[in-house]
Amino acid sequence: MTETAPAPAKEPPADHAEPEEKQENFLVFLLKLVVIVLVFRSFIFSPFNIPSESMLPRLENGDYLLASKWSYGFSKYSLPFSVPLIPGRILASQPTRGDIAIFKAPPGNDVDYIKRVIGLPGDRIQVRGGQLFINGKAVPKRRIGDFLLPVSANTRCYAIQFEATLPDGSSVCRYPQFRETLPGGKSYNVLDLGQTPQDDTEVYAVPQGHLFLMGDNRDNSLDSRFPAVEGQGIGIVPQENLVGKASVMMFSTDGGSEWLKPWTWFTSARWSRIGGTF
Repeated sequence: MTETAPAPAKEPPADHAEPEEKQENFLVFLLKLVVIVLVFRSFIFSPFNIPSESMLPRLENGDYLLASKWSYGFSKYSLPFSVPLIPGRILASQPTRGDIAIFKAPPGNDVDYIKRVIGLPGDRIQVRGGQLFINGKAVPKRRIGDFLLPVSANTRCYAIQFEATLPDGSSVCRYPQFRETLPGGKSYNVLDLGQTPQDDTEVYAVPQGHLFLMGDNRDNSLDSRFPAVEGQGIGIVPQENLVGKASVMMFSTDGGSEWLKPWTWFTSARWSRIGGTF
């Protein structure tokens, strides 16, 4: 009696749903990634770039920094596109004089600005002869060595009298520099480019819930000394417009990189500026 071989097992039907499951899993992964990035940018850290020289010498055109979003609390301005999902301001915290703050500038409230916190609610601020006064007292201002800013693709001198050439032949902008110390002890450097109309102002009374903000490049900054006009001055800024506090220097470039020349991505980086804190 001969044995007949058992019939071969049938192949299981192809699982046509597997590619669809993989596609769904990928879409879920992307959705989770987007949510994580949005939460991180809205409530933890967010990157900002410096497009001007109003905060020289501390911040240069081409700097990229991270701002801590929790430092002053959260409002709709903490969210992308200022989506009005947060009523008012929650977990609000008072800035400290000398902080470098990122905020939405009135009246349009759609552009990020960065300035130094000078006046708090209840303060009286005035500038006389280029000297800052807070509540009637002169803020100490001491002359130190000139600030030398290398001329680069994203840097030009404010005026011809500040152009200079170093012994090695490189071109720089040489600016008069001073050390200023606020009440409370916070010190930082400022530039004074000479006598300008904004060197002599009226007395500004800072209302409750507002801040008086100034650029460190005192003669090249449209700040709270100027009325709030879109694209011009910022006036006295409501605290609800705060976005975050400058925290860490993430990257800095002199603007000399070119996409078709990858080596310039490295040669244009200002490595000594990266990693600094505020």
